[in-house]
Amino acid sequence: MTGKDKPAVRRVRVWDLPIRVFHWVLVLLIFGSWLTAAVLDSYLDWHMYIGVTIGGLVLFRLMWGIWGSDTARFAQFIRGPGAILDYLRGRSAREGFRLGHNPLGALSVVALLGLLCLQVGTGLFAHDDSFNEGPFHEWVSSDTADWLTAIHKQNFYVLFGFIVLHVGAVFFHVLVKHQDLLRAMITGWMRIPPHLRLHRDSRRLRFGGWFAFTVAAAIAGAVAWWVAGQIVTL
Repeated sequence: MTGKDKPAVRRVRVWDLPIRVFHWVLVLLIFGSWLTAAVLDSYLDWHMYIGVTIGGLVLFRLMWGIWGSDTARFAQFIRGPGAILDYLRGRSAREGFRLGHNPLGALSVVALLGLLCLQVGTGLFAHDDSFNEGPFHEWVSSDTADWLTAIHKQNFYVLFGFIVLHVGAVFFHVLVKHQDLLRAMITGWMRIPPHLRLHRDSRRLRFGGWFAFTVAAAIAGAVAWWVAGQIVTL
């Protein structure tokens, strides 16, 4: 079969720029957070600033999940138990391929965002048994701070486990199901077979506007800036 005989591959837009930037910056910051806590422990100030930045990113993602593009909206991809069972049984495929997160992947997204909120939130009150404390450490009692510190330390391992699970699922879809997930998260576009029928909701995707992005980014940035200011005053 010659190249001219091969059916053309369709390119469909999946992820907007804010989601893609959020995703890859978050990857770098999580690595930096681990590095400044487990390896470069003399850079704990940087660990706190990175944590605040992660908090700002997660806050932006939560707002973008309400105001952003269709594939980023929680209402578009979070489904109930019935939809998850249908997906596992292959029944949802009859309605056509749905761009964005599948019902099972949506659980991973929600879990990761929840764990990140817990990690950042407890880190604001945590301490390292030395001279380093979170910016809101003084807002709680010593016992409460110890309890939140323990959660902050243990939750990292849970978070790491979910990250490994997430990466494994991505490579499963890329290598086994031959879905162009990595390229889509880099370029925003996915290549799909020409015969693949898209779900009706995926044929009329709406992408978030600049006004919604500006508001979400401004709120998240202002909150992160204020919390970072509390670190400076320590």
